[in-house]
Amino acid sequence: MFSFIMTHISDILVAISSIIAGASALAALTPTTKDDLILSKIKSVLNVLALNIGNAKTA
Repeated sequence: MFSFIMTHISDILVAISSIIAGASALAALTPTTKDDLILSKIKSVLNVLALNIGNAKTA
């Protein structure tokens, strides 16, 4: 599993970035706030996975 991740890390990062970009565009285009809440939860999970916690969080 680890070797697969290390072999395809660039593909994985591109896929994650594309998903976040698409979700952000969808949240910006729709007038409801429900999708904004879902996107913020996804971003918070990704921040924890990226160890962006405490003083490392972006402003």
